[in-house]
Amino acid sequence: MTILFGLEDVAIGTGENVAKLRLFDGPLDLGWKHCAMTSDFVAEFVALRYRNSRSVYKEVRHNVGYLTNELIENAVKFRTSGEIVVEASVADNAFRTKVTNFVDKDTAEQFQHLLSEIATGDPGDLLIERIEANAMGEAGGSGLGLLTLMSDYGAHFAWVFGSVDQERRIPLETYAALAVPDLSA
Repeated sequence: MTILFGLEDVAIGTGENVAKLRLFDGPLDLGWKHCAMTSDFVAEFVALRYRNSRSVYKEVRHNVGYLTNELIENAVKFRTSGEIVVEASVADNAFRTKVTNFVDKDTAEQFQHLLSEIATGDPGDLLIERIEANAMGEAGGSGLGLLTLMSDYGAHFAWVFGSVDQERRIPLETYAALAVPDLSA
């Protein structure tokens, strides 16, 4: 059974011209440094098309880097064994990305509960509530990164939870879209 959270049109995909990176589980173990290196690479890859304007280049690089890093960090932090696949594209003034990884049943259930809370409220209001809860030590799967991206960066998300595989893993696809400047303007 497939479960979708978020905007269905965001979950359509990353388009035809997609860059795909695979982060393999192995002897080096996937860690935080891989998140930063991968997100920096994707951000630079996207931002280079804006190199004629230093301010636009820096903004796009920052926004794409922050979004990509948050998604890859979540994939590393909450994953079960297996690779993480990062896909990215730019089309129609939007950066689109899809991060795919595997989670266990408990993680999937906890994340679905968090997503149902996020999907029903205003991201700005929820962000303030979560910041206050964290300050009072009541944090537990806060979703601060996702809420910040939604509230402050205008990011749109969708999540697709697939069916359990033979190894008792649940495939999770996280889709995100972020506006980027029009190159023809």
